[in-house]
Amino acid sequence: MARVRPSAGSVARSVGRSVAGCLLAVALTACGTGAQPYPPSGVDELVIPTPSPRPADFVDRIDNVWLPLRPGRTWVYDVTRIGYPNAERTVSVLPAPVRVDGISATAVRTVLTRPGETASTRTDYYAQDTRGDVWWLGQQGWWQAGQEGARAGLILTATPRLGDGYRAGYLKGVVEDVITVVQAKPVVALERTSALSPGASVWDTYRKGVGLVDRLDNSTGEHDTLRR
Repeated sequence: MARVRPSAGSVARSVGRSVAGCLLAVALTACGTGAQPYPPSGVDELVIPTPSPRPADFVDRIDNVWLPLRPGRTWVYDVTRIGYPNAERTVSVLPAPVRVDGISATAVRTVLTRPGETASTRTDYYAQDTRGDVWWLGQQGWWQAGQEGARAGLILTATPRLGDGYRAGYLKGVVEDVITVVQAKPVVALERTSALSPGASVWDTYRKGVGLVDRLDNSTGEHDTLRR
């Protein structure tokens, strides 16, 4: 799968309103060349991934109850993996927005520290649409929506439903992740898979008002647990 690099945050089949032709509510049209939208599973017909998001369809905050990304907020995770020293992952929402594909995005920095290793850092970009759905717009130095054919994908809807599925983002041969909602109550659990890594998956669990509380990468056995 598109490698889920050490992180705590980083989260499409379809979400939306009535559409005319290929247009949809979040101004997303999939009529062009490149990635095709993942087959819908009742996520309201949003075209995901989107080739052309409209800034007017997004807000300047991320207050989705399952993934609240308020600037200045920080989460710390204990990370375990067989054969490796225990590690710590710190996820922080940066104060300044970043412009990605015309959208004012929220930047989230993740730092993994493990004894005997150089700390690794990544920064992901997210944005929330007017309905409360959270989109992944890219990762610094890896891929970014609007560049080289890359398209934004969905991480979490405002109201996750069991069985919903959608692309998390798309850049052919780089990020082709698909997310499926495998539990919707009392917590939300998502399974992330990719055609780029057959058989591998990552399971993320979100708690209302908190965000990501648990992550398990079944290909490496690495397990993140929220400490605070």
